[in-house]
Formats: sequence, structure tokens, C-alpha cells
Amino acid sequence: MTTPVSGGAAQDAVVDGVNVESAAAVVLECAGVSGLAEGPFGEVATYLPGRTVAGIRVGGGRVTVSIRCAWGVPVAEVATLIRAVLVPVTGLRPVDVVVADIDDPPDLPASGAALLSG
Repeated sequence: MTTPVSGGAAQDAVVDGVNVESAAAVVLECAGVSGLAEGPFGEVATYLPGRTVAGIRVGGGRVTVSIRCAWGVPVAEVATLIRAVLVPVTGLRPVDVVVADIDDPPDLPASGAALLSG
């Protein structure tokens, strides 16, 4: 994942009218999103001069967002939230949300682990 840059370099983060670095930052702030995922072959990423923004792809009039989701979070709610917060960044473009991975479940307390093993 890239770090946002300041100054004139932010202009080169705009692809088809969408600032992909701003989109990434907004998505990462969403509850239930653990991170952005570019996929096994980097197919959901934006390649910019000198850097890559993983998990955001703009093309064909659409925006694709690929995320790693927190354990136990309703995926449909996360996708709805992502679409809503991206409207100021993406405009009326359709946003496809891909859940590429889900975090591991939290460790069970000792009493819970005993229940599962017995």
C-alpha cells in the first residue's frame, strides 16, 4: 500500500476522475475493514508513477474495491458502508466491493477452548 503524498503529486493519483489515494484512505476508515487487498496477481490495484495503491481499481466506468474484512462483521453492511462513503470520491460510478480475505477469528478464552475440545 502506498502512503498518501502531498502537493502536486496528488494530481497523478487521479484516474478517470477518481483520486485513488483518497478512495483508499476513506475505505480504510470504514468499520469492519482490516485492510485493502490487491489479490494474488495484483489485479485490484492502481499503478501510479513510483507507487501502487493496492485494493482500488478504476476502469470501464466502475470502481473496484478489494478488502480484507474483520472477523464476525456482516459483509453486506461493510459493502453498503463502503459504497456510501465513496460517493464524494467516486461520484455516481458503480462501486464493486470484493471481500478478498477475512481476518482470523479472535482467540477463544480458555473456557471456550475447553468446550470445543470436549
